[in-house]
Amino acid sequence: MKQGTQDPAGPDAAAPRPPGRVRVPPQPGAAGPAHGDHPHGEPSAPRPLIRRSSVRGQVLDALRTALLAGELRPGEVYSAPALGERFGVSATPVREAMQQLALEGAVEVVPNRGFRVLERSGRELAELAEVRALIEVPVVLRLARTVPAARWAELRPLAEATVRAASAGCRAGYAEADRAFHRAVLALAGNGQLVRIAEDLHRRAQWPLVGLPAAPGGADLVADAHEHTALLDALIAGDADAVRTLVADHFAAS
Repeated sequence: MKQGTQDPAGPDAAAPRPPGRVRVPPQPGAAGPAHGDHPHGEPSAPRPLIRRSSVRGQVLDALRTALLAGELRPGEVYSAPALGERFGVSATPVREAMQQLALEGAVEVVPNRGFRVLERSGRELAELAEVRALIEVPVVLRLARTVPAARWAELRPLAEATVRAASAGCRAGYAEADRAFHRAVLALAGNGQLVRIAEDLHRRAQWPLVGLPAAPGGADLVADAHEHTALLDALIAGDADAVRTLVADHFAAS
């Protein structure tokens, strides 16, 4: 969709489709406004609300994938009705999903028009990397002294999943695998708040993937993924010096 597209108040307003092929399977009862906007209707009302929540989650996942795949471009404005038409749902779950993305720092609300995909400056990226390093590096170094090798070995499939996604050149798939690996490492600290805060920062640092030049053949992702496996090898081996170097280099390159 071109920048400047209007976002009418009603979910049925016509708007051009944006480029891309991301699709969310429509579910019965999810697209019509009568199911989502009138909770005081018939006795079976809770069931449509559950289905609507499911649709919102599917739309959110699809929008995240579209952002990371470059189908929704930084700086452009997208309307909820047009995206709803594209996904085969009403504008309501799209607006709800976009509001979540706004909280995650991926988009901003443009009154009476829709949502603009945000662009990150080099300074913002450096600041996010610094904050992530301040949080994650000390935790990983502490865990390196306390977590047995067998527990680290259990994370091998997650590290290898990042390599597979990177080798396939799938930036959206890599972003998900990358977060899963870091989330599993931090979860060993047993602090749920730490995991949630780190995950939010990680997502914010990933959104600019669509606006940055990628190395040929996804070499940038492959190099980053191999840092995961090298770090895991050092953790399993109990090599504290290697762990310190690898984890510092990993965030410096992020």
